[in-house]
Amino acid sequence: MTAAAIVTSLRGLPLLAKEEMTMFAYLAFAVVFYLVPASLVSAELGGAFSDRKGGIYAWVGEAFGQRWGFLAVWLQWIQNVVWFPVGLTFGAVALAYTIGRPDLAKNGTFVGVFCIVVFWVVTALVLRGVRVFARLANWTFIAGTIVPGLFLLVLLTYWLSTGHPIGWRHLTDPAVSNDGHATFWPSIHGFGGVTFLAGIILLFAGVEVQAVHVAEMREPGREYPLAIGIGALAAVLVFALGAIPVAAILPHDRISLQSGVFDTFSAVISDMWHMIWLTRTLSLLVGLGAVSGIFAWLGSPSRGLLATAQDGNLPRILQATNGHGMPKHILLAQGVVVTLMSSLYFFVKNVSVVFFLLSAMTIALYLIAYMFMYAAAIKLRYSRSELTRPFRVPGGNIGMWAVAGIGFMGVLFSFLVALFPPDQLPVGSPALYTGLVIVGTIVFCAVPLLMHGRHPPALAAAGFNAETPIWPVESFPPTSRRA
Repeated sequence: MTAAAIVTSLRGLPLLAKEEMTMFAYLAFAVVFYLVPASLVSAELGGAFSDRKGGIYAWVGEAFGQRWGFLAVWLQWIQNVVWFPVGLTFGAVALAYTIGRPDLAKNGTFVGVFCIVVFWVVTALVLRGVRVFARLANWTFIAGTIVPGLFLLVLLTYWLSTGHPIGWRHLTDPAVSNDGHATFWPSIHGFGGVTFLAGIILLFAGVEVQAVHVAEMREPGREYPLAIGIGALAAVLVFALGAIPVAAILPHDRISLQSGVFDTFSAVISDMWHMIWLTRTLSLLVGLGAVSGIFAWLGSPSRGLLATAQDGNLPRILQATNGHGMPKHILLAQGVVVTLMSSLYFFVKNVSVVFFLLSAMTIALYLIAYMFMYAAAIKLRYSRSELTRPFRVPGGNIGMWAVAGIGFMGVLFSFLVALFPPDQLPVGSPALYTGLVIVGTIVFCAVPLLMHGRHPPALAAAGFNAETPIWPVESFPPTSRRA
């Protein structure tokens, strides 16, 4: 379950392949400073609050107050909203290769229209309930991620066995090579040289969602770390083994963040085997895999946000659910936001820049939520030491400070890195790029704080204070209270 939550599609393979052999240094950073701390800390908090709904909302709210818990769960939701155009971009490129028009992959209008139309179609399906979109997510994941991933390994085997030149042996980019040979450590001349780290961290987002199941295990103290370790290892192997064929078959300067997987298929299947139909079929499957990620993440976070309505954190208009128990107005609201974000493709010429800009904004929002989670874990060791914890981060309070501290520093560094444009992409104005990421992050953080902001004097006189919900649960319609 952990591996499936992380590997939602093959969209991250070109990002890793672009780093050639330095990908292993980035993967090691992601595992040590992100994957392991997030897994251990969320395991403890998930077990300690297994009787409470809301996940990170309950954890941070218990430690720092409801306002900050609401901010944390909001960020966990809104980062998905910002991420959706990123995932759909991969699907747009897949469609371009499926219909034999790879040039459309760089056409901002085509990509933008695809993102908007497909997202609203998926939203309509998600509104039909969990049973419908869960079944679609499962089948599209198998067909669109597992099957094409295995084909990439087949192509790598063929490429090596027939003596073709290996991509990372002929390099000119000094960021990933030394005298034309691949290096295993990134060349760091500033934050811009390691900005891809933020995108790689994003590949592993979601590992903490499985912590809600820790209390259901027979021996959580032993079994949960083992399960997370196996799941994380599986995810790392999928990414690494999938990225190596792309890096081996394509020259470094031909690896596109959007079309790298499809270019790899074409380089062997179309150009050498002359089986264009197979390239198009695999491209279609990869596109389905991209849509599976949208199915997997579209409904659940929005329902998690709805859970905060029980504490009155959402205005009445966002409380509504349909006959299938889905938060229809939240889904429609995020559809509007995704439409606006996807419209960036209409105005920025380089699709790769928009792709990575949205990725940077996504990871910036998500990492703020992780900072709250790590800080809450440390505080709760002292303020709620009496809580039963089926799983505890080893080493007592010192161990928690070490694990959560490492995780906090790792996400803080990644957050700062995400603010800088990557040296590997022609972003145009670096100041504009950084400004858009910062402004977007501030705006999306300000919304929940304003929503849960200071109360007017009339409410204060009625007995409300800064930690009292703005919209009392008693005022909810009955269907919203049940939801």
